Amino acid sequence: MYQIKTYNAIVKAGLDRFTDQYQINQTDDADAYLIRSVNLHEQELPKNLKVIARAGAGFNNVPIDRATANGTAVFTTPGSNANAVKELMIAMLIAASRNLFAAADYAAHNSGADISKRTEHDKTKFNGQELLGKTLAVIGVGHVGSLVANAASQLGMKVIAYDPYLSSDAAWRISTDIHRAKTLTTALKNADYVTIHVPKNDETTGMIGAKEFAAMKDGVTVFNFARGGIVNNTEMLKALDSGHAKGYFTDFGSDEILNRKDVVVTPHIGGSTGEAETNGAVQGAEIIMHFLETGNVQNSVNLPNLQVPFGTPYRITVMHQNIPNMVGQIATILANADINIENMSNAAKDKVAYTIIDVNHLQKQDAVIIDQLNAIDAVYRVRLIRK
Repeated sequence: MYQIKTYNAIVKAGLDRFTDQYQINQTDDADAYLIRSVNLHEQELPKNLKVIARAGAGFNNVPIDRATANGTAVFTTPGSNANAVKELMIAMLIAASRNLFAAADYAAHNSGADISKRTEHDKTKFNGQELLGKTLAVIGVGHVGSLVANAASQLGMKVIAYDPYLSSDAAWRISTDIHRAKTLTTALKNADYVTIHVPKNDETTGMIGAKEFAAMKDGVTVFNFARGGIVNNTEMLKALDSGHAKGYFTDFGSDEILNRKDVVVTPHIGGSTGEAETNGAVQGAEIIMHFLETGNVQNSVNLPNLQVPFGTPYRITVMHQNIPNMVGQIATILANADINIENMSNAAKDKVAYTIIDVNHLQKQDAVIIDQLNAIDAVYRVRLIRK
């Protein structure tokens, strides 16, 4: 029986996905966490914790290094909230082009008997522009960015996409009408609107800064519905104050950008739809079950992709450092125990490697063998899975 611990409110559709092999919230010493936005950085991770599934695209709330050292695989649910973020982004794109927020604020504060007359006189203050024929630069065309690019193209916009890490799967999702830029500067230089859809990491933090704003043309409007910190707020404000940029729309507030007429901040609601929460919970539950029952890995934050058909009675998985002679040490222990390896697969992601070994039989001392594997320096966790 596997033990699952949830944090936050996980929708029933996700919890209902678990089979009768799973118990939910019966103990803190869980095999798996299914979480949303809870901050785990200050919490101790139990040694028994084998997997964390975060229902959502981000993982800033998970201590990845500590999870890896604990032998805990970390997963997100990529794409589960992509449509929700896309729809919010398109709504903001339209609102920005037509000055909808300023117009609505004017109407809310101007009432009285002569409202119709004054409105007809003042409405020219809110003249906007149509999106048809305008240029949108989409920086990052993964799950969300590809949807935004396609939707903007369908609105008649010229879309320029930039993504140096574009996968073949993502490329298939993008309309052939989308133009692909080879450099970030090329994507930015003719854009009327710029939208950011990249994950936050060391490389993308501050990705849109002074150099990038200098490459943009006057009157540009910038959107960040990816993660706070990807757009350098100090440089964004300089662009706004100088008139180089027209507006900034973001889902991530901070003190310096609040209470400005040229900045619209929403309270991190990109993925806040019932459908997105259901998608994330269901996908998270399925990820947990797949990993615990097969050891296979797909789209993990800290482990490499490794999908191996499970055709033998027993499977041993080893999460370890990506250093020389690890596979040799593992194979030697099994050979010394007279265990024949039917299949062995290994893959690495940065400093972490993952090995799957399938065998037809184990000796009675299987617990001893697992202990011996765990005793290898640089091994984080060994699991024995019975089919």
